[in-house]
Amino acid sequence: MTTWIGDTFTSDVGWSHLEKLVDVGDRMAGTQGESEALAATRDALASVGARDARVDTFPIQGWVRGDSDVVVGDRTLRTIALPRSPSGSVTGPLVDLDDGLPEAFDRDLSGSVVLVSSTVPDHVDRFIHRREKYYRAVEAGAAGFVFRNHVPGQLPPTGSVGTSEAPIGEIPAVGVSKEVGAQLARRDVGEEVTLRVACETPDTESGTVHADVGPDTDEAVYLTSHVDAHDIAEGALDNGAGTAMVVEVARVLAERADELDTRVHLACFGSEEVGLVGSAHHAADADDVRAVCNLDGVCAGRTLKTHVGDFDGLGDAFERVAERYDHPVTVVPEHLPHSDHWPYVARGLPGCMVSAETGERGRGWGHTEADTLDKLEVRTFREQAVLLADVVVELADADADLEPLPRDRIATALEEQGEAAGMRLTGDWPF
Repeated sequence: MTTWIGDTFTSDVGWSHLEKLVDVGDRMAGTQGESEALAATRDALASVGARDARVDTFPIQGWVRGDSDVVVGDRTLRTIALPRSPSGSVTGPLVDLDDGLPEAFDRDLSGSVVLVSSTVPDHVDRFIHRREKYYRAVEAGAAGFVFRNHVPGQLPPTGSVGTSEAPIGEIPAVGVSKEVGAQLARRDVGEEVTLRVACETPDTESGTVHADVGPDTDEAVYLTSHVDAHDIAEGALDNGAGTAMVVEVARVLAERADELDTRVHLACFGSEEVGLVGSAHHAADADDVRAVCNLDGVCAGRTLKTHVGDFDGLGDAFERVAERYDHPVTVVPEHLPHSDHWPYVARGLPGCMVSAETGERGRGWGHTEADTLDKLEVRTFREQAVLLADVVVELADADADLEPLPRDRIATALEEQGEAAGMRLTGDWPF
């Protein structure tokens, strides 16, 4: 009964796929690299025994990086454009909004270039997403947006702007390192700053990998991840590790198929980093979803963390597995509307996002050029594969508590979490 555990602790299947993904190079949504990574993931799932492995494609708004910079007087500072920023050059007085809390935008910012941090202080109850800060700046009349990293190391952060209705953002946006941001805040507040972004926005194509393991039931438990990554880095943590974990867990589940009461559907989405495009495309018509277990940021630390919202049955499954292995798992009873489980949860379907405890707020190395394979440990990967395989078996049990919730209950929970106002601003409020 436990042979599979030993096999998992010595398996190289998932980790080898992770190495293949990071070696692809640029996996930005809509690129040849993303297409290559999708095909490799399809083949990896087929090789571990998943059936009907395929890539389903869909059209997307592409975005191709050009040059960008911030110029103050005779200084040209290192930047990177935020994906789906429009091309353009703007000049205006620099306004430092510090952590970019909502109240900081309650002013006339017409014509200004705003500077905001990538984090929020510990006393703030919720993490304020980059896109919320961007659209608060747009709403207040800003001409440009500078997103400064809060992590030292000369690493400018990336992360997309834009909405589902208007995929290209309204004002030029760039990321700068903590050090460049500190210099701007110290020396240049009130000075004229020029922000320049060059990019191309072709129509292109993305896709999602689909496959199945277990019995051929009408409903399925979904095990998901995203394949795409930002073009500036290997995307090892975000989210090569999640997709590699889907492959490793699929290998385990194929061997344990007789323990599954419900089909497990494996879905590795494209275009997550540009607004959950892949998962939203699929979720709109999916009629077989019993629950979604989405992997995004696993392996960042040894302790798994899962946001389960009001879906108690999901949390119970993780807690049973944690007790079984005497291994900590952090279960957070809040909805997290920023990854590929969300388009399903927005319909009232049970869904959770699984990441890992790091002891810090924010993405750490994620969304920077330092998101590389050397930051991850194969030991952690294998430990988490054991835990996650058992979680999925628990969720696939016929008696698992996986009832949908009324959408108004989810909306109320998001209101109570303080997420609703920001989601309305960014066009992400589906209720």
